[in-house]
Amino acid sequence: MEHRKIHSFPEGFLWGAATAAYQVEGAYREDGKGLSNQDILNGTNAFHDTAVTADFYHRYKEDIALMGEMGLKSFRFSVAWTRIYPDGKTLNRKGIEFYDDIINELLKYNIEPMVTIYHFDHPYELQKAYGGWYSDCMIEDYLRFARTCFEEFGDRVKYWLTICEQNNIVLYPDLIGGYLEDVDIDTWRMQVTRVMSLCSAKAINMCHEIIKDAKIGASYSFPPSYPASSSPDDVLAAMNENDFRDFYGMDLVYRARQNPWVIRYYEERGIDIRLTEEDMEILRSCRPDFIAYNYYRTNVAKGCPLESGQIQPGFNLTGKKGSITYPVFPGLYQGTGNAALEKSDWDWTIDPEGLRISLRMLYDRYAVPVMIVENGLGAYDQVEDGKVHDPYRIEYLKKHVEQLQLAVCDGIEVWGYYVWSFVDVMSTSNGYNKRYGLVYVDRTDSSPKELKRICKDSYYWYQELLKVNGNILDRRE
Repeated sequence: MEHRKIHSFPEGFLWGAATAAYQVEGAYREDGKGLSNQDILNGTNAFHDTAVTADFYHRYKEDIALMGEMGLKSFRFSVAWTRIYPDGKTLNRKGIEFYDDIINELLKYNIEPMVTIYHFDHPYELQKAYGGWYSDCMIEDYLRFARTCFEEFGDRVKYWLTICEQNNIVLYPDLIGGYLEDVDIDTWRMQVTRVMSLCSAKAINMCHEIIKDAKIGASYSFPPSYPASSSPDDVLAAMNENDFRDFYGMDLVYRARQNPWVIRYYEERGIDIRLTEEDMEILRSCRPDFIAYNYYRTNVAKGCPLESGQIQPGFNLTGKKGSITYPVFPGLYQGTGNAALEKSDWDWTIDPEGLRISLRMLYDRYAVPVMIVENGLGAYDQVEDGKVHDPYRIEYLKKHVEQLQLAVCDGIEVWGYYVWSFVDVMSTSNGYNKRYGLVYVDRTDSSPKELKRICKDSYYWYQELLKVNGNILDRRE
């Protein structure tokens, strides 16, 4: 669809950048913080170490000053559950004070805070006590944490996210260190999806009760799936990937609906995922203000016969193209590459038009405003003469913003766009080899060095974009 007239982004559009607590804060044992599931993963590979990361805990004023200098409109960050409730039960006022300081510092520069309540890190004590997200006990503990966030920060924070990427958490069971080895993986996935969805629904209702002018939604990963060919088998496989991977969980919170063919698929495997009427009542009572999602790439699916051997999806951990593990789910779909698109060194397709496609799909399905709360390019960045030149990132962001503006021309109500990430963070699956930041953090996986901040060329490009409210397409009539 082409447009004769190019529409501008609305005034007040939230041009932002994002981080997550365990990937950026460091200080993992300071001021009463307890151990999280992510902290327990320290040392399990060469790059996952939450002890220092970018040291945002001690350098937040320096980083927020750079946000202010850029003219950033909004900053999305997550609250570390273990700073507020170190063991999941006992309140730690030092944690409250830290996030108070962050919020106040942001407001000093007229930067709108967006708070993610849960972004992959929960108290390890809860994991040990009852298996974390696999247990209904998590609902009460999560809601205690959420209520504290609403009551302590709600006088200054208007925008909230309940849980980040619950669909990726269940797709990649090692992502949060919460998978129980003695539980069938499909049973675990569907129970965690249920518990997280109920938590989101209850937290959304609670937020509206406590903060009257709040805007709150849940956040998902959404890489739309394309069929590998025009074969009906491949078209159906792509539908299956979208329905099973993404829409099933979204539908619970945004439509209070269980997809019948997802129910039937698991029923045939001896797993009853039908929710109780009590659960459905909770979901029906939920009224999210917007849907948020993280967009980096698109997927490709092809038909997958029942007799195929199952293969779980896996990240490219090397940064060498061709190292990704595509999933094989017999009777549903199998993943494959896309020869029509360029790929990053980590095998993620670079597909700006896919952003517009994903916006159209979500807005059509859920009919609520949309937020892109993560978008960015992971790449090898180098310091040259004290500077970081990253034209590849600028090109990536520019093309995605162009497609975002075309989606606005389509009539989609988009509230915000957040680059991942503001500073370089510890990539969950690739450490500091894979950098996303607009600001370089001078460290390696093996040494934090001095953690010097260097604004990349993309920082200055985004600064100029903000001056024109993102309107970079010709306004043809």
